[in-house]
Amino acid sequence: MGDTVKIVRGEFKDIEGKITKVHPEEGIVNVDGVTREKLKGGTAPVPIHSSNVIVTALVLEDKQRKKKLEGAA
Repeated sequence: MGDTVKIVRGEFKDIEGKITKVHPEEGIVNVDGVTREKLKGGTAPVPIHSSNVIVTALVLEDKQRKKKLEGAA
């Protein structure tokens, strides 16, 4: 979470934002600023499939994540 992504397909194409929530079981992410109005008022985050986004900036504050990425290279 916190990585910056750009949406490349679908209704919200060309929108950039930070990932606010990840649903690994479904392969879905929620992107900051991508919301839909609910019928009773208020807003709800729109789930975006992970295949429809490109990561533009990684957050490497997590030591385990950084170590895993360095080991993969």
